[in-house]
Amino acid sequence: MELQDRGSEREVLDRLLEAVRGGESRALVVCGEPGVGKSALLEYVVGRASGFRIARTAGVQSEMELAFAGLEQLCAPLLDRLERLPAPQRNALCVAFGLSAGETPDRFLVGLAALGLLSEAADEQPLLCVVDDSQWLDRASARALAFVARRLQAESVALVLAVREPGEELSGLPELSVYGLGDADARALLGSVLPGPLDKRVLDRIVEETRGNPLALLELPRGLPPDKLAGGFGLAAPQALSARIEESFQRRLAPLPAKTQQLLLLAAAEPLGDPVLLWRAGDRLGIDSEAAEAAEAEGLLQLGARVIFRHPLARSAVYRAASPHQRREVHRALGEATDPAVDPDRRAWHRAQAASGPDEAVAAELARSADRARARGGLAAAAAFLERAAALTPDSTQRSVRALAAAEAKMKAGAPDSALGLLASAETAPLDELQRARAERLRAQIAFEQSRGNDAPLLLLSAAMRLEPLEPTLARETYLDAIRAALQVGDGATRLEVAKAVRAAAPAEPPRAAELLLTGWGRLLSDGFPAGTDLLRRALIAFRNEPLRGEGEMHGLWYAAGIARSLWDDENWGLLSARHVQLAREAGALSVLSSALETRAEFETNVGELSSAAALLEEADAISQATGSANSDYESSMLLAAWRDAEGSATERIEAALRETTHKSYREAMSGTEYASAVLQNSLGRYEVALAAAQRSQDHHVLKGSGQLLSELVEAAVRSDEPEQAAAAFEQLSERTRLGGTDWGLGVEARSRALLSEGQSAEDLYREAIARLGRTRIRTALARAHLIYGEWLRRERRRTDAREQLRTAHEMFVRMGAEGFAERARRELRATGETARKRVVETSSRLTARETQVARLARDGLSNPEIGARLFISANTVDYHLRKVFRKLGINSRMQLARVFPSESNMI
Repeated sequence: MELQDRGSEREVLDRLLEAVRGGESRALVVCGEPGVGKSALLEYVVGRASGFRIARTAGVQSEMELAFAGLEQLCAPLLDRLERLPAPQRNALCVAFGLSAGETPDRFLVGLAALGLLSEAADEQPLLCVVDDSQWLDRASARALAFVARRLQAESVALVLAVREPGEELSGLPELSVYGLGDADARALLGSVLPGPLDKRVLDRIVEETRGNPLALLELPRGLPPDKLAGGFGLAAPQALSARIEESFQRRLAPLPAKTQQLLLLAAAEPLGDPVLLWRAGDRLGIDSEAAEAAEAEGLLQLGARVIFRHPLARSAVYRAASPHQRREVHRALGEATDPAVDPDRRAWHRAQAASGPDEAVAAELARSADRARARGGLAAAAAFLERAAALTPDSTQRSVRALAAAEAKMKAGAPDSALGLLASAETAPLDELQRARAERLRAQIAFEQSRGNDAPLLLLSAAMRLEPLEPTLARETYLDAIRAALQVGDGATRLEVAKAVRAAAPAEPPRAAELLLTGWGRLLSDGFPAGTDLLRRALIAFRNEPLRGEGEMHGLWYAAGIARSLWDDENWGLLSARHVQLAREAGALSVLSSALETRAEFETNVGELSSAAALLEEADAISQATGSANSDYESSMLLAAWRDAEGSATERIEAALRETTHKSYREAMSGTEYASAVLQNSLGRYEVALAAAQRSQDHHVLKGSGQLLSELVEAAVRSDEPEQAAAAFEQLSERTRLGGTDWGLGVEARSRALLSEGQSAEDLYREAIARLGRTRIRTALARAHLIYGEWLRRERRRTDAREQLRTAHEMFVRMGAEGFAERARRELRATGETARKRVVETSSRLTARETQVARLARDGLSNPEIGARLFISANTVDYHLRKVFRKLGINSRMQLARVFPSESNMI
């Protein structure tokens, strides 16, 4: 009997297939409770995909600890195309799948490689990828597939994932929610399995309690005697529907022969569905073919090319119904049947499940599996192996060592709560001095991650001091962590204590960039601006010239770029932020790359390349999604929003960011977001609001205001008729700009002093500001100098001169895509009697952020695969974007891109 209640769902799936046949890509998350029919809809879409190549995988609960197991199963039929991928992606995927040895692959590169592999397969014919039970995928596979789903665009690939409830990885993707059958269809389905007429009230109760869930309607009546079913007496008391369905499967187990039950348990414990492995293990337990016939006759299991349960709930029902002894018995058989050379990790896991008590041999094998998982980039899997290894380790000291390693892996895998429990376990036995220092560092990191409390900087500081004589490199990284925590959440006393400790730890003559950085920061935090800036300048030079090793040293570039910005050193800011991105890309260090992209985006915003900045932040956000890490950079994204003020949405975004940063007590982020608000409000001419935002930013800022913030405060205070506040802010600004001595700083100082001046003195200062800023890369500051000078000239009734300056400012802002400031310049021009055409953006700015980035890289001579590798998209998607670029710009070749995007672009 065919039910018609899935018409709307089938229509969604049919449209998806048609779009992919037309050359587009689609991702869809099919979600609903267990048994509601998600798997049936997956079978429907597979059946309708004529002309498609099909790739399938399914999450298995017992396989969640094996890194990339689900992704490997999906990609296995496509691996003959590996050679077509760029070498970094190919190598990453091979290491992740255990096909070759190598450096730990970056999860982002693994996701990109999977995207490239699917794209290559779809070049020949459209590809349909079906993933069932996504909630049980291993974490590495789940993140990789979520990354792929978000990057699909023009590859002729459909990715359909079934899941009970979309988790964090799948949030934001298109969803198809599946609900129970309608009343009539539910009654018809129930009637098809009833042994005879049923009391209407009992029938109503079953339909109501199952909420039309098809599997529940089919399974709940099974195994109940007619008398109990007819009167409703055999129906279970209210409980979770999935548990009731499992109970119905368990009722069907009871009458089966013992060997059939054992075969079912063996299949439930074996996640691959490999019949050869199943029978190899079955031989060890004396299971014959008759046991399989009974299982198939009952409809619980299908034995063919793969071993398939009727439903995942049938698998879990079988496993739950078994005693611990019975489970250990089948896991022991599976461990013995698994080839240690071919699949050592699954063998180790089965042996661990079979262990009834501490066993050093099994624990050591699990520890080796953890090493392999870590080498493949499976941090969550490594943590799981180590956690189980610690539990099975007889020796208390070795158990603590393994528990500490498991805790560190859990923390890196983004599970601080689990890490804390393992850390407590590790500390129950004696640790050596280095291990105790590592434990202290880990506890401090967990505290900072969980609460962002004021105690985090001092906890990190204590750990750094303990590590210093034992592991200097790790100590230096921890000192920097303490500084960053102090900047974000520490009060004045805390920052001073951190600063004193850093100064005491640093050598008198620091030889390398990292030591210079630490010493300079220590003096700056303890003594206030400008103390330590001489050392920080030396650190900038060292960071430019020294070879940097490891993520810790590369991360120092984040601090160095920030210092360059604080010292108004636009040259070093540009060079160091570019080097940061380049080194992080080459090393495949995603956590470093994300922050490097955000720093570079802030530089691009200041030089007026707003589309480039947007593309960089989009890339950083993609990394955060791929790695599952929180994107905590507010200043770069909010500053960009303030400059663009796209469709007036910046105010809402900034207010939302302020609520979040205030809730989390991020001092540094609150200051940066309020600074962005001040920029926005100044652009809109709301000077009193801008002044209030700038003051709040200054209150949150550790050093009582960056130079850029102080310049916003001066302008807002002057326009709000608050001369005393303007003068006080200017004095602080002047101290910072003169210390830097750069054209950028001195140009902004001249512009700000002009706002406080009158007559010929003001005009001379405006001209000085324009001349100085014209020699820098900071085009936003130059455009604002033209704007403010033009506004002054208009107020001086020099309309002709004002028009020249305002016209220049307007053109510059329009070219950048800075809508708020462009509109302010347009209003001023109108006040002079000249009407400027209201243009939102210039030709090239009609492109999206991604199109702009693709166009720039194509202009620089990169091929489509090279651009795809750089931007983490497929070559087909690059081609798709270029076709849109050509159409929008009215050009037909890459050679013409140079005309639209000048070669002096600063894009990385």
